[in-house]
Amino acid sequence: MGRKLALMVLTFVAGTPLAAQQGNEGGGIAAARKLFQQTAATYVRFAEAMPEEHYGFKPTPEVRSYGQILGHVANENYLFCASALGEPDPNRADFEKTTSKAELITALKAAFGYCEKAYALPESRAGEQATLFGNTGSRVWVLMYNVLHDGEHYGNLVTYLRLKGLVPPTT
Repeated sequence: MGRKLALMVLTFVAGTPLAAQQGNEGGGIAAARKLFQQTAATYVRFAEAMPEEHYGFKPTPEVRSYGQILGHVANENYLFCASALGEPDPNRADFEKTTSKAELITALKAAFGYCEKAYALPESRAGEQATLFGNTGSRVWVLMYNVLHDGEHYGNLVTYLRLKGLVPPTT
């Protein structure tokens, strides 16, 4: 239920005229960019915080490991940002299968670097249509959805670090 509500709110906000105003420095894409930049920096810090020997850690067998979550975030950032840009996803790797801490940090940084192009779109393009998972919405909707999705997995990583007796870098 929470995810549906969040998506409805984002869909409403991203579809408002404010999000598509031209030249509005505080508009939809600029606001999303600030959230994204904070999120990206946080993810790199989280990737660095967990010792490599715990990248395979899963609290239960049914969930992704710490490293798989980081790989998933790298994968999905390419996917979301390609959608916002109206481009094919340039990522050909499946970073959920990557087990090396150094390679996952590199993958995250590369994915976030690719996304910078999407979050640098001019506000005049915020309301243009984009397609994601068979749904159509504005470009800013896709960008906000990306930040929302990253936020969901932030919660996973906090829990995993705590279970390993580590203090999350954002605490």
